[in-house]
Amino acid sequence: MEAIVSILVQLVAGGVGGNGLAAVVKQVNLGPTGNTIAGAIGGWLGTWLATQVPGLSGLVGGAAAAAGAGGLDIAALAGQGLTGLIGGGVLTAIAGLIKNATMKSST
Repeated sequence: MEAIVSILVQLVAGGVGGNGLAAVVKQVNLGPTGNTIAGAIGGWLGTWLATQVPGLSGLVGGAAAAAGAGGLDIAALAGQGLTGLIGGGVLTAIAGLIKNATMKSST
């Protein structure tokens, strides 16, 4: 059950990051649904990528270990939220730039 909480934190934070970046940088806006989907995927991927980095794995990977011990690690969830927020913004920016590049080349 606690693993689901971790994934939800990553997806929600990623969606917020994608929508937040698109609100600030209009050139990468994919629309509300596109920003949310790209952001959620980016949030999940960004957190996974952070767990692969030796210095960051302890900050974001501890939630699952704490869940096995019978509790939630709030610090790990906060780390997952932060990496999800950043990952969501990054993937939304990449998708928006690709969309804009393909729209310009087709016109």
